[in-house]
This record gives sequence, structure tokens and C-alpha cells, in this order.
Amino acid sequence: MDDEWFRENDKGYSRPTLRARELRNNPTSAELKLWPYLNAKKLRGVRFNRQFPIGSFICDFVSRGKMMVIELDGGQHAIDVEYDERRTRFLNAQGYKVIRFWNNDVMDNVEGVVFAIGLALDNMPSPNPSRKREGSLWQKQARPHP
Repeated sequence: MDDEWFRENDKGYSRPTLRARELRNNPTSAELKLWPYLNAKKLRGVRFNRQFPIGSFICDFVSRGKMMVIELDGGQHAIDVEYDERRTRFLNAQGYKVIRFWNNDVMDNVEGVVFAIGLALDNMPSPNPSRKREGSLWQKQARPHP
């Protein structure tokens, strides 16, 4: 059995991980320009991944912690609007908020794009509180008095 096929299909579903790796290794100029503002938790302390697969889609930038997808769109996206709408519906159904910017906006005004992403992060609802700890390990034990 081919090792690449196994890595792609060993989880019981197909994720385009090899294609995502190719895209990470060959970023667009807009991705290259925006990435320094997003990497290493530079924007609001939020971690983003580049070219991250969600289902069968590969998203330009994803924050799994904030459930946010940032898509950078070139001219081809003006033509294939239906594909983008279907993709956005799928990502929304997975709980992700999708925000989109045109490549030329990133190239001409990256600071404005970063500001808009920061505002979107600020206006996102707080994540659900973590589950309540259970079990005696997490409960305070009463200490006997000496």
C-alpha cells in the first residue's frame, strides 16, 4: 500500500493534507504579506495556522481556538461565487466564522486588513466555559484538624 495514500486516508475520511502542505510551501504574495502579522500569536495572542484543512476544504488561515477562518480571495473568486458560498456554509456549519479579504486589499493596505481581523476577533463571543471538573481528584479535600 502506498504510504501517501495511507497518511491521507488512515483517519477514515479524506483530508487534503498533502495539498495543504503544497500550498504552505508555495504561498501567494498576499499570504506572504499577511502571515507575519498573524504568526506566533502576534494578533491578540491568537494562534493561526496556514493552509489548514477543514473537511475537504483548505483554508488560508485558521484559528481553531477562536473558530475563525480568514480567506484571501484573488480574481478567480469573483467568477466562482457559488463555490465560495458553499464553502462558507460548510465552515459555518462546523462552527467557524469566515471573513474574506481581496488579495489587492492585503497588498495595498495590510494594516487595515489586520485592524479588521482584530476587530472581528474582539467582537467574537467568548468560548463556552470548560466543562466542570469532576471526581475527587479535583475537589478540595477537607483537612482534619490536629
